Amino acid sequence: MAGMPSAGLHPRETGLSPRWALILLALPVAAAIAGPFVLYPIFLMKALCFALFACAFNLLIGYVGLLSFGHAAFMGSAAYITAHVVKVWGFEPLAGVLAGTVVAALLGAVFGWLAIRRQGIYFAMITLALAQMIYFVALQAKFTGGEDGIQAVPRGHLLGIVDLDDPFAMYYFVLAVFLIGYAVIYRTIHSPFGQVLKAIRENEPRAVSLGYRTDRYKLLAFILSATLAGLAGSTKSLVFQLASLTDVEWQMSGEVVLMTLLGGLGTVFGPVVGAFIDVTMENYLAQYGSWVTVIQGVIFVICVLTFRRGVVGEIIHLARRVSPGRSEAPPPAAVAQTAPGE
Repeated sequence: MAGMPSAGLHPRETGLSPRWALILLALPVAAAIAGPFVLYPIFLMKALCFALFACAFNLLIGYVGLLSFGHAAFMGSAAYITAHVVKVWGFEPLAGVLAGTVVAALLGAVFGWLAIRRQGIYFAMITLALAQMIYFVALQAKFTGGEDGIQAVPRGHLLGIVDLDDPFAMYYFVLAVFLIGYAVIYRTIHSPFGQVLKAIRENEPRAVSLGYRTDRYKLLAFILSATLAGLAGSTKSLVFQLASLTDVEWQMSGEVVLMTLLGGLGTVFGPVVGAFIDVTMENYLAQYGSWVTVIQGVIFVICVLTFRRGVVGEIIHLARRVSPGRSEAPPPAAVAQTAPGE
């Protein structure tokens, strides 16, 4: 994972002037606000949910260097909890989303405590095995509805005021959730805690020699990633009014890896782009039936081979080369700026 880009939309990282960086930040925000008046709101809401899911996954692999094959467990479990709390217990949607997110965080703490002591393929396989256990529970438990899932989940009224059955109200609620999650990730990456994570990714033995308890940092990052993945799953269950086995299958964990690679591993905005590309392909290639998976696979292979840094990674790399008087940002430094144990 050494040498991985850590670029986002920060001027210092992109190599762009502050004015251009502000423009690049304002354009997607403006597009998101105007989006439902141009495109199908359900399509945009699905893309935003998966974008948050991909960003949560990227926090772990892109900034800590840990590849998890079990993130679908957090997304799916939160979706089931939210659907059950809202439909069966009759709670309002915000309470359901919070309940699902909390369960995902607790599950992340357990998964992380069990898996964080291993690295590389061993860590990935442990997370996959634990996620398959969650899939089995979702399949067999009565409250999950088995293969039928939990259907007809009511969206209800947000805080008893806003009717989320209105597509535009629901869209802006999802957009707000995404922006909050994205802001948390961005602030984490650009905090002293985030600098320690980057140092662990680049050279963990050196971070240990400086006095940092790397297992503690990795566990906290794992829990945060699981929490945000759960937030995405909870929101998705309200969007589609459904929680199903699709959310906890191992294929979902694989799909988020592809989203992240396609958009740009280790970039802040890359997973968002990757998620939108993936959802767009699913939407417009659906007419090809069972061939859609084959077509997607070919497109992914071509994109990964053509854009080795991902779409956003290549754009940032090009911007650094053509921007006069600016050089590439140095690799994530070690952690001299923070005190051990913070």
